[in-house]
Amino acid sequence: MNPTAQTITKIDEQLSKREIELDPGGYFIIYLDREAKLICAKHYTNVINDRGLAVDPETGEVIPARGKVNRTAETLFTGKTAKEVCVKIFEQTHPSPVTLLDHAAYLGRELVRAEMALIHAQEYVQD
Repeated sequence: MNPTAQTITKIDEQLSKREIELDPGGYFIIYLDREAKLICAKHYTNVINDRGLAVDPETGEVIPARGKVNRTAETLFTGKTAKEVCVKIFEQTHPSPVTLLDHAAYLGRELVRAEMALIHAQEYVQD
């Protein structure tokens, strides 16, 4: 890894450790449908409780940050590019399911990573 790549990786790793505020508009699970050559983003609703945790609006159960959760997505957004998915989420859906600017920035970064993985036939794991 070259020095620039090492620096970028180190910065990203540090920033990934920061505390984040959860979006009351919900969260997304991003994945690739390689057969269809699509970037997919499933949107799930949630409620933020008084402890700052995301909970299932139907059951009141805390939604774990890791591991499999058996929930039904509210909406599936798909596109061949990160820009196409972003337009669908932020410009064509009213109101947008994203209510926080930092969440919007995160989604943009993740969708570009997914696009690059699709183009270069690499593995994609959402950060």
